[in-house]
Amino acid sequence: MTDFVFYVGTNKPYWLWSKQNRHPLFVSVRSLKKYKKLQTAKIAWCCDSGGFTELSMFGKYVTTPVEYVDHLLRFESEIGSMVWASPQDLMCEPSMLQKTKQNVKKHQELTCKNFCELKELAPNLPIIPVLQGWLPNDYIYHAELYKTYGVNLQRQQTVGVGSVCRRSKVDGMKTTFEQLSNDGLKLHGFGLKKDGVSLFGKSLKSSDSMAWSFTARFAGLKNNYLCGVKHNNAKSCADCHDWAMLWADDVLRLAAI
Repeated sequence: MTDFVFYVGTNKPYWLWSKQNRHPLFVSVRSLKKYKKLQTAKIAWCCDSGGFTELSMFGKYVTTPVEYVDHLLRFESEIGSMVWASPQDLMCEPSMLQKTKQNVKKHQELTCKNFCELKELAPNLPIIPVLQGWLPNDYIYHAELYKTYGVNLQRQQTVGVGSVCRRSKVDGMKTTFEQLSNDGLKLHGFGLKKDGVSLFGKSLKSSDSMAWSFTARFAGLKNNYLCGVKHNNAKSCADCHDWAMLWADDVLRLAAI
């Protein structure tokens, strides 16, 4: 799978312009919008809408579609090299449904509506549609639902698949990924760690993860410095750029198997 791309998740946006990255980056709008001054990126990257954080904190998006588009337009102008941006999609984990007091189908409808609204506000921004669900068939249903909104998923540069990384059981999801891929969708797996890439990788165009950060911090607290360099403060392992790149190297090796 030589065309597979792994985006290294980071909450350090300055990596975009201050580091020599072997892999493209995945950065949240919530991190980037805090910067009064941005610089030109040295690497390709994707922008996350920060939905999991906003929904977890408030049970809804407090950032309006207009505000989100304004942020993306600024990033595109000042940073550049943005491959695509997530919509303001709604995750479907049971814990998230409790936060929003909604059900899976309502989250799917709102996700479709938001994608269409964002594209209407800024048709030239590379915002991608995202499939959400919990049971495997939910994702097939959501793909069909997009058709009722006039969205042809086969023509999209990328189609995200969400609410996958935090589940303990993935029964049936491999078949679902395969079906969506066979239907001509270029899939991105949100938050997929190494085991997810191993399981679903053949059906994916790309994925992202920040799992490297937790792994490094946990090891550093035990004086096991995964990048090979001891730090004065083990907590800084969670921000270790060297380890992030090494971890991504391993992801690509797994994807190639």
